[in-house]
Amino acid sequence: MTFMSDIEEKITNLKEKYSLKCNIPKLEIGSKSCDTAIVQGGMGVGISLSKLANAVAEEGGIGVIAANAIGMIEPDYFKNHIEANVRALRNEIKKTRERTNGLIGVNIMVAVDCFAQLLDAAIDEKVDVLFLGAGLPIKNIPVKRIRENGICLVPIVSSGRAAKIIFRSWEKMYDDVPDGVVVEGPKAGGHLGFKYDQIDDPMMALEKIVPEVVAVMNEYEIKRAKKLPVIAAGGVFTGEDIYSFIKLGASAVQMGTRFVATHECDADIRFKQSYVDAKEGDVTIISSPVGLPGRAINNQFLKDVAQGKKKEFKCPSRCLASCNAKEAQYCISEALNNARLGKMADGFAFAGSNVGRVEKIVSVKELVGSLRTEYTMAAIKDSLRSEYDAMADKLSVIKNEYSETLAVFTARIQESIKTTSLERELKFKQQMESLSEMMENAKVEYNVMLDKLAQLKEEMTFLNGSLVLEG
Repeated sequence: MTFMSDIEEKITNLKEKYSLKCNIPKLEIGSKSCDTAIVQGGMGVGISLSKLANAVAEEGGIGVIAANAIGMIEPDYFKNHIEANVRALRNEIKKTRERTNGLIGVNIMVAVDCFAQLLDAAIDEKVDVLFLGAGLPIKNIPVKRIRENGICLVPIVSSGRAAKIIFRSWEKMYDDVPDGVVVEGPKAGGHLGFKYDQIDDPMMALEKIVPEVVAVMNEYEIKRAKKLPVIAAGGVFTGEDIYSFIKLGASAVQMGTRFVATHECDADIRFKQSYVDAKEGDVTIISSPVGLPGRAINNQFLKDVAQGKKKEFKCPSRCLASCNAKEAQYCISEALNNARLGKMADGFAFAGSNVGRVEKIVSVKELVGSLRTEYTMAAIKDSLRSEYDAMADKLSVIKNEYSETLAVFTARIQESIKTTSLERELKFKQQMESLSEMMENAKVEYNVMLDKLAQLKEEMTFLNGSLVLEG
């Protein structure tokens, strides 16, 4: 047996031992379910279209088509951007449906001027899940029609407070609530739902926000008697990250940056390569023309903008009310579309905070497989640590009991020396035999626990070593 096959055999044995705990769980959302609790983030302006969404859905996750400025892939976008957006969205949904039976979602920005038309198109095409962000999806939501078509709706929020506002408003207006919520932290790529001074605030970290949102969902789960999953997003990079957020109460995670660096991502190879080439120091926070902070990979285009240079652009409409095209230095949609096409000198790439950790472009299948393995290793390691700690505590209790028994044994010997009657001698003998048996049992249990503890320590040491080898 080779060294690597020995490692694989040991890992297989550990997986079997902890099989109930070490797999990425399924995600149940409304009446839908998928085998792997991973949602591919919706990345607008043509980054996540049918090819990527199909590949993720085929691997058991939820593949998501981003509707924002999707019409820029159509030739007539600058003539009638709303028609182009709706047509492109319908076509991409249909193409995805032809290729997979997995779950398909659509991400729509509430704040865009054609929100209602895009929402109608997604409902007509009977997507599985609607992810609504960049605003609170409260007013004028066709809830009845969404329900009639068997579609789940999930808002994207950045706080427990926002989640509570949406759910409370839905109860009053529709006597209904959404089917879950995506909570996106400040490490996400693209436009952020945080103020500039909140982005690096530890109290705003996703690890802090998730439990708050879970608490809100728990409250409404009881009130509405339905499961309301929390999907953690923003900075989720590894299977170990997924495990950590599941432990915090999330039911799933949403990942964007990792899926850009895949063969199936719909962007140009030069766009993807910018992710591979990016270093940690290349990530920057920009002030977008739409009035929001955003996270992107710094390049010459953004450096020019930072120096006050104005780029030439065409504006088909005021697609976002917060955008002042007359004062803007560039059109955000046009810049992102240029980048999608590989024209990086005329645009830039949005990316999450961990983009500097991307090493290569892989297939979606390979990526999801590695995430599953990392999750498994993290789950096994955590289980071993829990067992180790529990066993160490029990060992301490046994040691104390042994010491107490020994003290009683010694005290009774001393007492017996003072008395010599036959009756007391027989009684003492019986007590000593009983105590000896107790001490022997304690000693045996103590040694068994020591052996188990040593075995657990060996397994943990092995696991750490195999993780290093895999890394």
